Order: sequence, then structure tokens, then C-alpha cells
Amino acid sequence: MKPEEIYQNLKDLSDRLGVTVSDENFRKTSIKVKSGHCVVKSKQHFIMDKHKSLHDKIDILVSFLTTMDHEDLYLLPTIRELLNRSSERNPRSLSKRSEDSVVQGCGALQ
Repeated sequence: MKPEEIYQNLKDLSDRLGVTVSDENFRKTSIKVKSGHCVVKSKQHFIMDKHKSLHDKIDILVSFLTTMDHEDLYLLPTIRELLNRSSERNPRSLSKRSEDSVVQGCGALQ
């Protein structure tokens, strides 16, 4: 599967989990911001730095999705394998998401 297809499938999975993924230009902000998950007006978002390489975007999104409950969803074998490999390398409890995964500038979106 091509990296573009993998990234799109990961974004689709995020959407199925109720998290909207958007690629944004962080270079315009005057504060240091990094890609991550945030909640704005009770809606979940994952804001991705559009200037990251496609492989970095995939790694960042996979790392986040391993913290979400996706076990009962149908996933393409390639996507499930990516998520499983990531959770084996970086085991994290679903209930203990790192504060580092929250976008620092998310308040500016409100």
C-alpha cells in the first residue's frame, strides 16, 4: 500500500473514532505548536502540521491511534499491523494518554 493510501486510511479510521484530522500550517502561528489531539467545543480534533513529511504524519497519527479503542473495528490488514507494531514498541494504557499528545495552541482555535 502506498504511503498516501496509508495516511488516508488512518485519517478515515480517526473519523470513524470521532476524531477529525486536519492538516494545518503551523508556521503562521507565533507560538510553538506541534501536531496532536485536542478538544474544541466538545469535538475531538487531531491537528497535523502540514509541513511534516508523509512518513512523519503516518508515525504521528499511528502513535495517537494506538491510544484509541479500535479493536472492534474492521481495519485493513496493513493498518492493523501498523497499529499493532506501534503499540508493541510503545505500550501505553488507553486511559493514560500523554499530555504531550495535546496541541499546546489548541485554545487559539476556539
